[in-house]
Amino acid sequence: MSTERFSGAVGISRMTVRHGDTAIALGSGDVPVLGTPQVIALAENATITALAEHLDQSETTVGVHVELDHLATSSVGDEVIATATAVEVSAKKIIFSVECHSGNRLIARGLITRVLVDRVSFTAKAAAEALTRGN
Repeated sequence: MSTERFSGAVGISRMTVRHGDTAIALGSGDVPVLGTPQVIALAENATITALAEHLDQSETTVGVHVELDHLATSSVGDEVIATATAVEVSAKKIIFSVECHSGNRLIARGLITRVLVDRVSFTAKAAAEALTRGN
């Protein structure tokens, strides 16, 4: 499961900000602007999009680290576009540089790290751990 094939991969994700995406609705603040948790989700989705055509059916990736600066606001009705570029690959780790724009404004930027895993093994391990916790 080499990650070299992911080097330079680019993904894009977009959304229109809705009331349910605001800091108020997400419980991450008390103002009616795009909440940081939704910015992170949008950026993560761009990383998944970047990898989609490079993954074997038995593979998936999981997010393990997010480092994001939320720099500017976006209001309900604004379109936000996230771009993710794989900038570093090693062993099973893929690090993405991410940027989110609303119009010509940079609203967020940072790094997201994902790890390549075997889909079946990962899912089985998660299910086994849930059973031992009584879930």
